[in-house]
Amino acid sequence: MTVQQPETNGAMLAAGRVAVRRKTLRLKGGREILTLALLFIILSPFLWMVIMAFRPAEAVFDLTLWFTPTLEAFRSLIEGNFLHSFGNSLWVSVLSTFFSLLLGVPAAWVLTRWRFRGRRQVAMWILVTRMAPPIAFTIPFFLAWRWLGLQDTVIGLAIVYLTFNLAIVIWLMQTFFAAVPVALEEASWMDGCSLWRSFWTISLPLVKPGLAATAILCFIFSWNDFFYALILTRTNAITAPVAIVNFLQYEGWEWSKIAASGTLVMLPVVAFTLLVRRYLVHGLTAGGLKD
Repeated sequence: MTVQQPETNGAMLAAGRVAVRRKTLRLKGGREILTLALLFIILSPFLWMVIMAFRPAEAVFDLTLWFTPTLEAFRSLIEGNFLHSFGNSLWVSVLSTFFSLLLGVPAAWVLTRWRFRGRRQVAMWILVTRMAPPIAFTIPFFLAWRWLGLQDTVIGLAIVYLTFNLAIVIWLMQTFFAAVPVALEEASWMDGCSLWRSFWTISLPLVKPGLAATAILCFIFSWNDFFYALILTRTNAITAPVAIVNFLQYEGWEWSKIAASGTLVMLPVVAFTLLVRRYLVHGLTAGGLKD
């Protein structure tokens, strides 16, 4: 019987490790290539829109990638009323997001921590406001806002978005507060901390990732809304999504301005997302985990 020498066994093990390492590198390289390909497919419409925004108006549909960039479309937007609409969108989104968090976060904490009769029913009725289609609330809002003098105002539109974002904030933040151990708050009470002080100093800092994710969702829903802005505004409070439609005229569609305005509309959402990117991914996943 032939016995293998230790040197032979060592060489075979080394060769096996090299083969496994090569296979791992190939798999990793394949995953990276697939990820880049999917990322390119997802981002290609946005990249093409940005390219169209910098193309000359007469060559907006050319398929060549080599062209002389121009800012004519952006200059036309600045000279027009688009910046006013852009500012309205920004104000409406910021106000609705801020007040949705201001009212919804404490409400979510109360529904999570306090045990009272009908608590589950209250949470369910809050969610109902997001179940109905927007058209179901259009006529009531239109008639009420006209009577109250809130039609075609930034405040009136922000209140409309607040009523819908509030449900999102309460339901999402309930999950994040439920993941915070109650023992931490009870320990602060034993040390003399008041109920609301324990909320601001103990619970709230622990749900920062959830706050970031919820704020981004509220901001995006308010920023991208077209339906309510179209119905409840005319001239003074018209938002950017509605203003873009004005470039679709009977004589023809101004594609350069549409692409340029679409590029500008993307910027606040991208900037806001990058600003809180540290908390975003953790916030979107942490709330779904429970001990």
